[in-house]
Amino acid sequence: MHVVLAGGGTAGHIEPALALADALRRHDPTVGITALGTERGLETRLVPERGYELGLIPAVPLPRKPTPELITVPGRLRGTIKATEEIIERTKADCVVGFGGYVALPGYLAAKRQRVPIVVHEANARPGLANRIGARYTRFVAVSTPDSKMRHARYLGIPLRRSIATLNRAAVRAEARAAFGLDANLPTLLVSGGSQGARRLNEVIASAVPVLQRSGIQVLHAVGPKNELPQLDTMPGMPPYVPLAYVDRMDLAYAAADMMLCRAGAMTVAELSAVGLPAAYVPLPIGNGEQRLNAQPVVKAGGGLLIDDAELTPEWVRDNVLPVLTDAGRLHAMSTAAAEFGRRDADDLLVGMVHEAIAARRG
Repeated sequence: MHVVLAGGGTAGHIEPALALADALRRHDPTVGITALGTERGLETRLVPERGYELGLIPAVPLPRKPTPELITVPGRLRGTIKATEEIIERTKADCVVGFGGYVALPGYLAAKRQRVPIVVHEANARPGLANRIGARYTRFVAVSTPDSKMRHARYLGIPLRRSIATLNRAAVRAEARAAFGLDANLPTLLVSGGSQGARRLNEVIASAVPVLQRSGIQVLHAVGPKNELPQLDTMPGMPPYVPLAYVDRMDLAYAAADMMLCRAGAMTVAELSAVGLPAAYVPLPIGNGEQRLNAQPVVKAGGGLLIDDAELTPEWVRDNVLPVLTDAGRLHAMSTAAAEFGRRDADDLLVGMVHEAIAARRG
């Protein structure tokens, strides 16, 4: 069996694709896997690092909304579709699995022309253009939110890295806190704005840290590699404040934390829910509003808080995040609610859908 994965561009597209690749290999070590990508995407580094073949195709950015530029897309897609068809033919692909982004649409169109089964995975609550088109060509559509309006949608969740999907936070908490130089027993807030939108969170938390410390809260702060580390004057004897440019072991960061202040990207929401870590979600105020929609289900279930970017202030952190961190009963209840909403087995479920799609075509 050979599977072509179309999920290049951003980590939000690539990571679920690689998690599926890992799961496919667990189920069948002989399966062939080729990931589509472009020269400008993160996949040029991430895919080879994970040991998978990368098939490069020309990049054709898609407008997020209907614009005059949309008229030019079909013409620009022709060469990309042809290049994708060549990869499908060369690998004798049995299935194309798309995750949205630049490479998904040519993947779907090439697969349709080659009569190769298509599986669509949509991570966001509000689907993108590529996946809305792809869903027209298949009844095998996996989604990350239970109330998705996509055609043929099945709620599977988002495939996660095994280090996250199998994480037992309580079992490794002591090790995780020691690794970051944190106190073993103090309530801990993890802060990260991800690859985008970190600066605003950084500014707010830098002002809120003294109040948090005086209340017995320690802070682990991933500021983002493009941002300067905050220089805060911490009084002796205060709980630790640990700023880092980048955290490459998010499983340990999640294990060290009792709560997180973060954006609401689909992967972030899925990971925090899976490991049962409550969060204060601050949707990035750009795009089509999908981050707010991503966070709403787990917040509604009781596993998090939701605050607009414009309303996030040090005072809001003091009045809303601090009371959770200092209330062990409330923390436990929110953690339980998040974990009950989360899905740890989406990778295996998506493997099942891939096999189902292939079997349906062969049958």
